[in-house]
Amino acid sequence: MAKNTRPALLKFQVSSGGVLFKKGPEGIYVCMIRPKGKSILTLPKGLVDSGEEPELTALREVREETGLQGRIIEKLGEVSYWFYIREENTRCKKTVHFYLMKYEKGDPGDHDWEVEESLWLPIDEAIKKARYRTDKEILKKAKEVLERHEQDL
Repeated sequence: MAKNTRPALLKFQVSSGGVLFKKGPEGIYVCMIRPKGKSILTLPKGLVDSGEEPELTALREVREETGLQGRIIEKLGEVSYWFYIREENTRCKKTVHFYLMKYEKGDPGDHDWEVEESLWLPIDEAIKKARYRTDKEILKKAKEVLERHEQDL
């Protein structure tokens, strides 16, 4: 069987997501998701639809993947990373916009089919349990912002 010697294609994706938080008895809690068929915890995020603003994508994806609604407090920043899509022989650079969101309403059991579980964790535990380096960075930044504005929340 001959190896595929065709150079990998390049693809660029833009996603958006959020760090949804609420105050709890032991401090700040954030909502993490466990995607279907995986054992990792990550932040809710998804592709920005054509013509959609990243803020609206973040609100939509958080609602779909966690079952919860929030309102954006501020932008936390962007992260970028590369990954390979073997079936397409494509290298993909993904940029994800992240927003800090305050919980308003909803039930974590109302998440969509792509998610196995949506759960609240104390922010320090979420930072420890987050699988991806980029999620850890965004969660640490969210914690810094929340600590600076604690009296306003």
